[in-house]
Amino acid sequence: MLWINSLKGALLATCAAVALASPLATAQDRDSQEIASYALTDAALAKYAQATKNLAALADSAQPDCGDEDDSNGQSLDQTVAKFNAVPGARAAIQSAGMTTREYVVFMLSLFHNGLAAWALTQPGGKLPAGTSKANVDFYNRHAAELQQLEEPKQDDDCNTDAAEEEYVE
Repeated sequence: MLWINSLKGALLATCAAVALASPLATAQDRDSQEIASYALTDAALAKYAQATKNLAALADSAQPDCGDEDDSNGQSLDQTVAKFNAVPGARAAIQSAGMTTREYVVFMLSLFHNGLAAWALTQPGGKLPAGTSKANVDFYNRHAAELQQLEEPKQDDDCNTDAAEEEYVE
């Protein structure tokens, strides 16, 4: 599961700028527009949850790829989808839940975008970011506990380099 979490973590970290971009962006920012305009629904969440569980089951039997965590910098949605599809069994795991890989990636990034917007609204003077759907932010808030459970990584030390780096040396 760690390699899936690494892939998802790298995807989320490197696509934050894309996810937060204004939907009024130029044609070259169609990825940003697609993410910002995606409507979160209960039906899509059920499929996303199942796909995530399918990927987790796949990850439990696969070897992690520990050296590939930062490869998604600056990648388009098409490139990110291709990276997911390159993982053996990932496309089938997602499709068996009733989603395409692209919809899975866009749903995940929309969650990230709307989660950040939900957080922004809790800050003093916080306002809904331009181009952000209040309905999506409300959806995120209603499902926050469920989403948190889906995203909780298993404790796995296969690629844990932080423990060695945090060791105190006098």
